[in-house]
Amino acid sequence: MKTKKLILILLLALGALFLSACTGQTPSNTWHGLAADADRAYISTGSFIYAVDLKNGSEVWRYPPKTDSKLLYFANPVLTADGQLLIGSSGKTHDFISLDAATGKEKWAKSFSGARGGWVASPLVINDTIYAPNTDGFLYILDMSGSQSSDPIEIGGTLWSSPVTDGSLIYISSLDHHVYVVDPAKHTVVESSDLGGAIPSSPVVGNDGAYASSLASSIQFAKPGNQPSVVTQTDDRVWGSPILDGQTLYYADLSGNVYSLDLASGNQNWSVQPNGPVVASLLIVGDQIYVTSEADPTSKLGMLIALDREGRTVWSKEVGGKLYTTSVASGDLILVAPFQADYTLAAFDADGKQAWTFKPAK
Repeated sequence: MKTKKLILILLLALGALFLSACTGQTPSNTWHGLAADADRAYISTGSFIYAVDLKNGSEVWRYPPKTDSKLLYFANPVLTADGQLLIGSSGKTHDFISLDAATGKEKWAKSFSGARGGWVASPLVINDTIYAPNTDGFLYILDMSGSQSSDPIEIGGTLWSSPVTDGSLIYISSLDHHVYVVDPAKHTVVESSDLGGAIPSSPVVGNDGAYASSLASSIQFAKPGNQPSVVTQTDDRVWGSPILDGQTLYYADLSGNVYSLDLASGNQNWSVQPNGPVVASLLIVGDQIYVTSEADPTSKLGMLIALDREGRTVWSKEVGGKLYTTSVASGDLILVAPFQADYTLAAFDADGKQAWTFKPAK
């Protein structure tokens, strides 16, 4: 699939989500948000958020109990240390909610009618403060009860990805081509770096800065006080976040190339093209790198591929649908959430054996 066509499909999918929110129609197929703890997976898919038992793939709870056309969820839910599950809606009222992760009961729900956009990105929680990026270009600051604790920070552009922190500064990327650095103590943007292309995914924190991928077909390093530096060029545009593992950076592009780069030397360790375009970020667990390809060129179905640290294929499994959501690990399981498939969630073990699938009951 040509890169421009794939990007168009992704943009149209998001456009359809927002159109559904405006018209009150409930989408039956959206790509999903996914998170997990030791016992459950939490998946956001259109009108509902589900908790799924990791032992057998059964539904534990759903929120809300009945379809509400004003709600639209597809961000990755965020689990907090005190047992909250946080997520924002891209529906009419732009609700931001907290659920009890154990029971699915609503702890609080706040309507952000003043926000001009929806919640596509996941929030970042630092101590007792929630930093929630909105597509209107503002970073909203909430306390753990959902009340705004200070005025939102104007970032700029459209915010689709979760902020990250190095413990003192917050890094957030925007579709306006910039990585912004926020000082949470001063509630101000202290710096921005233009990477030359839209950045739909989160940066990853490195040593005194952050690595970010973009649709400019490159990985760049944004360091406060310095101009951004190109770490490496890629054969095609990069949608997902790079993954930093020690001194090695792993990333994939929309042509399906998967790369390993040695940061100490600046040399590429290897690049492989296992199967189909890669939109989601990679996942590293132990000695294996998990790649979710959008669709196999032959079968047109999404694939989960396990590579070893040398880029060799250990196994590959046809999942179905198309894979745009980054896979998540919990215990011995790798969780994948296919788009437009016969089921919403599937679990595989490290050997590629499917443990179960989950499809919500009507």
